[in-house]
Amino acid sequence: MSDRVTLYGKPGCHLCDDARAIVAAVCAELGVTWSEIDITQDEQLFKEYGEQIPVTFVDGRQHDFWRVDPIRLKRALTS
Repeated sequence: MSDRVTLYGKPGCHLCDDARAIVAAVCAELGVTWSEIDITQDEQLFKEYGEQIPVTFVDGRQHDFWRVDPIRLKRALTS
């Protein structure tokens, strides 16, 4: 089974740090698995998401970029 939430980001990104904390908290509260992908390790991902990070995906579909709204994320994971 794959993770329900995927966070695309890169090291040294303060918005990614903020998003990581929110994703971790919401997922822990709901018992949902999540993972993080460093876009600097993949040229195509860097081209695709370099100007939007952090980018979150829920169940394989793009959910948000730049900021993660915990209420909106929780709603997506419980509906």
